[in-house]
Amino acid sequence: MDAAALWQRYQDWLYYHEGLEFYLDVSRMRFDDAFVASLQPKFEKAFEDMKALEGGAIANPDEDRMVGHYWLRDPDLAPAPELKQKIVQTLEQIEAFAKHIHSGEIRPPKASKFTDIISIGIGGSALGPQFVAQALAPDFPPLAIHFIDNTDPAGIDRVLTKLQDRLSSTLVIVISKSGGTPEPRNGMIEVQKAYASKNLDFAPHAVAITGEDSNLDKMAKSSGWLATFPMEDWVGGRTSEMSAVGLLPAALQGIDIRAMLDGAKEIDAATRVPQIKQNPAALLALSWYFAGNGKGEKDMVVLPYKDSLLLFSRYLQQLVMESLGKEKDLDGNTVYQGIAVYGNKGSTDQHAYVQQLREGVRNFFLTFIEVLEDRQGTSPEVEAGVTSGDYLSGLLQGTRLALYENQRDSITVTIPSVNARTVGALIALYERAVGLYGFLVNVNAYHQPGVEAGKKAAASVLDLQRKVVKVLQEEGKPLYLSQVAEKAGASDQIEAIYKIVRHLQANQRGVTLHGNPSKPASLTVSAT
Repeated sequence: MDAAALWQRYQDWLYYHEGLEFYLDVSRMRFDDAFVASLQPKFEKAFEDMKALEGGAIANPDEDRMVGHYWLRDPDLAPAPELKQKIVQTLEQIEAFAKHIHSGEIRPPKASKFTDIISIGIGGSALGPQFVAQALAPDFPPLAIHFIDNTDPAGIDRVLTKLQDRLSSTLVIVISKSGGTPEPRNGMIEVQKAYASKNLDFAPHAVAITGEDSNLDKMAKSSGWLATFPMEDWVGGRTSEMSAVGLLPAALQGIDIRAMLDGAKEIDAATRVPQIKQNPAALLALSWYFAGNGKGEKDMVVLPYKDSLLLFSRYLQQLVMESLGKEKDLDGNTVYQGIAVYGNKGSTDQHAYVQQLREGVRNFFLTFIEVLEDRQGTSPEVEAGVTSGDYLSGLLQGTRLALYENQRDSITVTIPSVNARTVGALIALYERAVGLYGFLVNVNAYHQPGVEAGKKAAASVLDLQRKVVKVLQEEGKPLYLSQVAEKAGASDQIEAIYKIVRHLQANQRGVTLHGNPSKPASLTVSAT
């Protein structure tokens, strides 16, 4: 396609949202009009399905629940008055709590104000708040945030060591819908022990974001924690950034959460338009379908050209992959759907994997995130007539062109600046695109059976560990791994037992392996 034809295609397919000064360019995706026409019936059904979803239809039959994250930024859409009231009240409570923390009206027992936050959560309870903190937190926030988002002991130590002299002025937010998810539970217990080791009462430093009447909710209230905020069952973890999960830590950092909600609400309205060309989420879903033949045959590479958006690709990994990565479709057919997502940032990637993107395996499509504003204030020239921001823009445009010339398709999302409204809009845009794409390929984008299966498998390993330790303690002599397995009633799990005892030995947990590590079957193991 020559330059004139490309320019015309750009104009034909460019989407612009005036209120947000937001652009979406899908002109470098090589679909044609016939392809768009062929998908029209699927889109018509998807638009209807999305409308039903927002109206309160049971969208997650596995858990018999609605999917209502859209109501969080427009409570008038909630299907029942009590839901609307709950959304409004929670937002007001978040704002009031943050105000009282900032003013010192709510303060820790041994300090004049809170200075830091430890946010304990996993998955969507961490990725959204981390992305928003990186993108929007001021350079000197009223409270600096730190995340425990894994059950890695060294990672927990790193956070606690950094804060050891400020634990007395640190607010701890524990985020878990059920209160039983192992990673946040473990983090909470370790942080509680850290407070106890410094003779600090944990409760006056603690806040829970959890389901009403969950184990965590009951414990927080009975122990006199500072506050609890609701985690509604109609909000999934990966779409929870506009709930208390994301809004409370954002407000405490001084981020304008009303502006985030407003930006999301504006994009929600734009993505309800039931015409593909006038709906930016539909244009994204169309492009994804085209790129991967409706089967996820190509990966989505996300390149935000702005340091503050570094974590956007990581945030999108969960949103896209957990939502769309499904073995079965809604009719029970085995389909193995999904879109793999990865990315870093531009122009870092000019010196990392763009070489492969340009000349290697053609198993991906690109999404460039462009930010028009270089910085607040004027930029110095780094050479005559050129600033650092000019270079960044030039690298984005040059990479887009070079990739397209070598048959690599791309999407470009352009925002005027990184602020609370535009970040809220980006989150909402991709939430809707994922939902529409899920309907196009007939999968349930709002459940995650694979994640639950992984949790059950982990629990079975820990149960086996308890049996193994009991066997070793009762026997009091070295045993071959096969003997341990037999006595533990797990003869078919010798490899798992080997890995359990190897881990216990490495951490001085009362178990010793004897023999040649390169020949696991010959090893014996004993309690020490």
